Amino acid sequence: MGQPIFSTRAHVFQIDPATKRNWIPASKHAVSVSFFFDSNRNVYRIISVGGTKAIINCIVTPSMTFTKTSQKFGQWADSRANTVYGLGFATEQQLHQFSEKFKEVKDAARLAREKSQDKELANTALSIAAPQVSTDLSDDLQSPPVMCVNGPEDKLFRSQSADITLSSEKERIKKMLSEGSICELNLEAELFTLQDSNSKLVAALHEANANVEQWKKQLCFRIIVCALQFKLIKYNPIHLYL
Repeated sequence: MGQPIFSTRAHVFQIDPATKRNWIPASKHAVSVSFFFDSNRNVYRIISVGGTKAIINCIVTPSMTFTKTSQKFGQWADSRANTVYGLGFATEQQLHQFSEKFKEVKDAARLAREKSQDKELANTALSIAAPQVSTDLSDDLQSPPVMCVNGPEDKLFRSQSADITLSSEKERIKKMLSEGSICELNLEAELFTLQDSNSKLVAALHEANANVEQWKKQLCFRIIVCALQFKLIKYNPIHLYL
């Protein structure tokens, strides 16, 4: 498949197929998530491998949308696999870079599909318009009408075919999303963000406690020094004049 177009690292999640509401971790730690161009099928893919298992093998289509649900979490639906993928990133910048690359690849997939459809329609039209030699010389047999490749009929056929394809993709996505709750998916994503923030707060609290202990030791030391100085002055007042 060649070299990846873009790669990043993230924690991969998949929607629970039973409830369509909860996230299931697909990787124990952050793994590589990459965009590839499949020249054999003329499509773009998102691929992630954990060990020897493919966690994500998704063909990017023009109807897909990557949604940022929090500062470090995003998701998209794959109607072909009948699932929703979620990615948790270490930084906001990584999430932004992946989102922008997703838009670029989606536009490239749309152009590739249009070119492929135009080529198939042209080949079909040419095969229909090819002259046929009749073995029967009867005047009752007539040659089929020739279709104009660049005429209005061809444009109408191509437009209807594209509309049917896009309509089918939209219906499948609507059906999948209707089974789950988008709000609850967002809550799961927020929970991931809160857990990350909680870890940072715990680390900061430990550091603050360590500083407080250090200040206590310094205060006790100063109190002891002041007490010794007071006793020294009390029993030897001559030191006041030295």
